[in-house]
Amino acid sequence: MAALPCESAHDHDVDPTRGFVSLPFNRSYYHIQSPYNLPEEKRYSFVNGVHKCWVYSTDKPHSRTSRTKPRTEIAIQGYQYKSGTWEFEAYGYVPKGTSGVSIMQVFGSKPPTATSLMLMVYDGSLHCYSRGRVVVADIYDRWFKLNVVDDFDSGRIKVYINNEMKLEVLGRGGKYHAFKCGVYAHRNDSRRMESRWKGIKIFRKRV
Repeated sequence: MAALPCESAHDHDVDPTRGFVSLPFNRSYYHIQSPYNLPEEKRYSFVNGVHKCWVYSTDKPHSRTSRTKPRTEIAIQGYQYKSGTWEFEAYGYVPKGTSGVSIMQVFGSKPPTATSLMLMVYDGSLHCYSRGRVVVADIYDRWFKLNVVDDFDSGRIKVYINNEMKLEVLGRGGKYHAFKCGVYAHRNDSRRMESRWKGIKIFRKRV
């Protein structure tokens, strides 16, 4: 998939959640998409507050009818939105060796594409889409705070790393959007892919 035209931005040490309301988040708001032929626990765990998602390049897709590459993703379908400004917040961790993979998505787009944002890891760097603009040059083996703010009505999506705005992109419309995180294999994927997540929160901007 071709990269969006990404614009870099560098607002330092801001609170991306200011003016937003935190919403409930528990298992009733998300489900796990993982290889259809395996029990969920073979590719996902939730221990001591940490979601661990992993997948192998040889795994099956998430459904028998899907032609997509393998994934283990936390799909937050309980908060599908069609208007307003919404925000995903979490602490993420990508172990060394994971490459060729999407770790976070804003799902939803006008056809023929399926997403308005994908944050992807290639060789230790976090990119906007496949080898697009580098968001963070060295992401391996450390926890980082990620905030993604999606203004559905204006079509603008902002990405913050550790409270610093790193990226602003144009969304791709669609009937609705939803957040996803985990691992979803793409071009030149490594044999094993993994990401970990803790402190996942969903916010909506006050109106």
